[in-house]
Amino acid sequence: MKVVIVGGGVMGTAIACELAQSKLDVTVLERSIPGAEASTAAAGMLAPQLEAQAPGPMLELSMRSRGLYPSWAKTLAAESGVDVAYLESGALQLGYSDAHAHELEATVAWQQAAGLRASLLTGAEVRALEPNAAPEIEAAAHFPDDHQVDPKKLMQALSLAAAKRGVTFKTGYVRGLLQTSGKVDGVDLDGEALKADLTIVAAGSWSSLIPGAAIDPKHLKPARGQMVELVLRLPPVKHILKAGLGYVVPRADGHVICGTTVELAGYDKRVTAEGLSTVLAQATRACPMLKDATVEHFWAGLRPWTEDALPMLGPGSQPGLLIASGHYRNGILLAPITAKLVGQLVRGERTSIDLAPFRPQRFG
Repeated sequence: MKVVIVGGGVMGTAIACELAQSKLDVTVLERSIPGAEASTAAAGMLAPQLEAQAPGPMLELSMRSRGLYPSWAKTLAAESGVDVAYLESGALQLGYSDAHAHELEATVAWQQAAGLRASLLTGAEVRALEPNAAPEIEAAAHFPDDHQVDPKKLMQALSLAAAKRGVTFKTGYVRGLLQTSGKVDGVDLDGEALKADLTIVAAGSWSSLIPGAAIDPKHLKPARGQMVELVLRLPPVKHILKAGLGYVVPRADGHVICGTTVELAGYDKRVTAEGLSTVLAQATRACPMLKDATVEHFWAGLRPWTEDALPMLGPGSQPGLLIASGHYRNGILLAPITAKLVGQLVRGERTSIDLAPFRPQRFG
């Protein structure tokens, strides 16, 4: 079987790695280098508990994917020679007021009831665990099983592993999908007909722009997230810290990734003064020591937002088409489970998770 994957980010490349293991002829199409967009712009949090609002299909999907990460990271490192910097850091959801503390108490309660490891810490307990955390913290939810990975290293490892498994990478602009008798049978790549038995759209925020993919831009659109990388001699904290939309992700080498904003600003990747000030204010509030850090880099990424905050995963509108997009803020986290599920669909196996909630045509 010949498979063409539109999109060479973490999702498309992870799927390519999975399908190549089944000895399929896989080609990945990307406008630039693999991972040039949102994949390497991410912070790399593997934090389904930190992000979860309630039990449901998204939490189940995310937890399954987090469980795959330790072995997946080892396999990729062994095949590529690149350490993806998988770090068992744990995470803290911070509360700055009594009201926030009550919200965190409720979060910990439902997560414990769901069988997940979580605990409520007082402000004093937080500072005992993280002496450089803000003195104004009233409470925190502690999620010891939420971890992190370095997205840039992950993309390097995935790209090398995919190439070693026989995946072909082509650079070009996909003008649209080819269709014959109501079936998708490849893509138009810069005017060239590239035939395939199966076409997979995994182009992130750009998926809805591909003619023939039948993804309504109202239901999948880019959400800009602005980010800052700071540097200190030593990591200021060990855990991922999060409060509201703001987070601090400490790397082992003293680099700290700080985010983020959520802006439905179209395909505008500008970094703005307001966005940077928001990100830095959130980060320095959580960890005041960061005020003395050096600003090394800042950027913005476009994440594929969906109307119901669930990814689009499954058969497309016509035979011969699969969709794997709309992972929004969790693309890095959900890469291994998405690759596994797409592999099961392609091989005609029963999927290990019910994909009905993620059906691409669910919006009507």
